[in-house]
Amino acid sequence: MSSRLCLVTGASGYVGGRLVPELEKHGERVRCLARRPEYVRPRVGDETEVVRGDVLDAGSLHEAMDGVDTAYYLIHSMGSRGDFEGEDRRAAENFSAAARDSGVRRLVYLGGLGRAPGLSRHLRSRHEVGRILRESGVPTLELRAAIIIGSGSLSFEMVRALVQKLPVMITPRWVSQPTQPLAVEDLIDYLVSALDVALDESAVVEIGGAEPVSYMDVMKEYARQRGLRRVMIRVPVLSPRLSSLWLGLVTPVYARVGRELIESTRNATIVDDDSARRLFPALRPRGIREAIQRALLNEDRELALTRWSDALSSGDTRQWGGESFGSRIVDSRSTHVPQEPHQAFEPIRRIGGETGWYYGSWLWRLRGFLDLMVGGVGVRRGRRDPRHLFPGDALDFWRVEAIEADALLRLSAEMKLPGRAWLQFEVEPDGDGSLVRQTAIFDPLGLVGLAYWYALYPLHQLVFAGMLRGIVRAMSPVDR
Repeated sequence: MSSRLCLVTGASGYVGGRLVPELEKHGERVRCLARRPEYVRPRVGDETEVVRGDVLDAGSLHEAMDGVDTAYYLIHSMGSRGDFEGEDRRAAENFSAAARDSGVRRLVYLGGLGRAPGLSRHLRSRHEVGRILRESGVPTLELRAAIIIGSGSLSFEMVRALVQKLPVMITPRWVSQPTQPLAVEDLIDYLVSALDVALDESAVVEIGGAEPVSYMDVMKEYARQRGLRRVMIRVPVLSPRLSSLWLGLVTPVYARVGRELIESTRNATIVDDDSARRLFPALRPRGIREAIQRALLNEDRELALTRWSDALSSGDTRQWGGESFGSRIVDSRSTHVPQEPHQAFEPIRRIGGETGWYYGSWLWRLRGFLDLMVGGVGVRRGRRDPRHLFPGDALDFWRVEAIEADALLRLSAEMKLPGRAWLQFEVEPDGDGSLVRQTAIFDPLGLVGLAYWYALYPLHQLVFAGMLRGIVRAMSPVDR
């Protein structure tokens, strides 16, 4: 393992949470600074240190900086309900002073692209933080990026929310502003490579994707890859400020931070110098098409790897309509049974075909008939074998996507739907028996998909709850 120690701030955030595993893979020694170490600890490798500290508390930073070679500064206060510019300033001053006093060799800071005059509060604050770090006396590499494209990034989630919910968009002038979106994988490559860049003094390096595009281009490309038809009507009257208020109505979960980002669109955020090519000659960032494609593929993979028994409460407290995970809607229920996992999984392994779906057989037949009427596969396929399932097997109007012996069965829907759907069953040891969890996942296609899900949600509740009860009844009795 490397003798070099890297300190990562913001390890629980979007970028920091992806940087830490990459540093670990490269054999670096990693230490994470966190206000809540118990939240970060399960997300990092066994060899990675997690120390308690807060950049707004200068006294908590010196222990974290001890022995550090390179410190990554990946935090900002934009989501604060108070004076985020003041908090950013104090945090940067505390951090840079602690780094200087502890003999840190290098600081790496992720800032924002944009040039004066007329910077938004958000970009003005990001630039001020970079200046404070560069003037600390510790050589600082400030990487300035535009919007980041990746599943879960704020920019990507805002684009998704707007395009998914608005078939017709009234687009103000700012959507034509040029920007240079960067795939999150490319950003992480830059951050890891920053460890070894030759740097005698502080430098500002602008990084971006393969080509400049407009914000409208980003929305259109997302719509194209999701198969959504969207009408965009240009108007000259909506200012970024008014647009940010409108954003709060359409996507309230992102309203406070989103408004600051929208204000930043008054500036073009494109790369104006070639320093990144000179300092990082081996890196060739992706274009917007591949960046969005990879974001969607990675999201599918992350969803497929999710154990809903971990991601959701093991209780049955659910909000009406299901939980949101990215563009997906998830409805999950669980129950404890006295059977061992191999006994609990047996009726799940036999599901479909002649066995049926354990509840509402006539409803399943009706759903299959309606699917046939619109050109779907219906339920006529049954299943290949009454007792054994393998990945790729057809199962009525589902297909087996994954199966793990006595633990997991995930089915992907092949019926005609305004979106994509999965049905997943998990079984795991739980005390003197097993926990059985059943999860329905739906990825709606625009407003039609959302209308479909919510219109049928009461029926789904009836059928899926009945199915889980039927699976439990079909388990072999336990000898006591």
